[in-house]
Amino acid sequence: MSIMSLSLAVMQAPDPDHEVVTQFEQVMLVGLVFVIMFGLGAGLTPRDFMSALRRPWGLIIGWVTQFAIMPFLAFLLVLGLILQLPAEFAAPLALGALLMGSVPAGTTSNIFTFFSKGNLGLSLMMTTNSTLWALVMTPLALVLYGTRFMPGDLDLQIPIDNIIVTLVILLVPVAAAMVVRRYSPNIGAVMELMGGAFGLFFIVFLIATWVPRNWILLVGTAWQVYAVAVCLGLFGITISYWIARAIRLHPMNARTIGLETGIQNGPLAIAIILLSFPDSPQLGLLLLVPALYSLFIVIVATVVTIYFRRANLAEEQNIPNLL
Repeated sequence: MSIMSLSLAVMQAPDPDHEVVTQFEQVMLVGLVFVIMFGLGAGLTPRDFMSALRRPWGLIIGWVTQFAIMPFLAFLLVLGLILQLPAEFAAPLALGALLMGSVPAGTTSNIFTFFSKGNLGLSLMMTTNSTLWALVMTPLALVLYGTRFMPGDLDLQIPIDNIIVTLVILLVPVAAAMVVRRYSPNIGAVMELMGGAFGLFFIVFLIATWVPRNWILLVGTAWQVYAVAVCLGLFGITISYWIARAIRLHPMNARTIGLETGIQNGPLAIAIILLSFPDSPQLGLLLLVPALYSLFIVIVATVVTIYFRRANLAEEQNIPNLL
């Protein structure tokens, strides 16, 4: 692709007035996630959380992969791909990509952990932990890797309300479902099945609604931007999974750490950009990588989940959980 055609392709970034996800879909998605988490929580007991606390290495390693590996991976992708683009487009695209690598895990990771036969208790604790740490670690990562791309007078705003909503959606339905399961196991079992069914619907709904409405964006974007949006999640899952396996974590916990690390909170990244750059003429370019990442991570995580589910789960029962 020539520089001229490449420039034209990159310029077709999303219009700031164009809603990547409509208000109706935002409300529907929040409701779906709430119901899904209620269903997933019905399969948990306090013992699941106590097990993760008694062996805290999963949380510690997950923290390292989330806030050390993911921002550095985003930085390497920016150096190798984004900086190949014309300078006037590279800086906002790079900043959006670095932010996407610096935010915490999203609640979608819990859904894919459930379908991957991972450790759901560990997944929920990792999501909560990384979301709280993001108040400090996300700005720190951007200062470390993104200073050259950030305006000197930038006042980066972390949306506290977005973080609170994430924690509420994550913790409240899970706690309520655990109480229901405790006093009515039959109802709890039905809710767990419903949570899985709604989880499948959630994945299909995201793909079916996002792709047609954003088709012009998809066909008019440079391949380098696609590569960053796809590879950030795929490499994050793969690298953190094999790190966990290399230090002999149980395969179930390794799958959990992989998904928790690679599946970032796209809506939080978009909210930070909208709050920090509300009047920027480059807002569309800043949003491009987080928008594409939010779509492709669902596809990537689905493929990874299918691969994970092929594991010999019966054989795993005989593997000691050393960490």
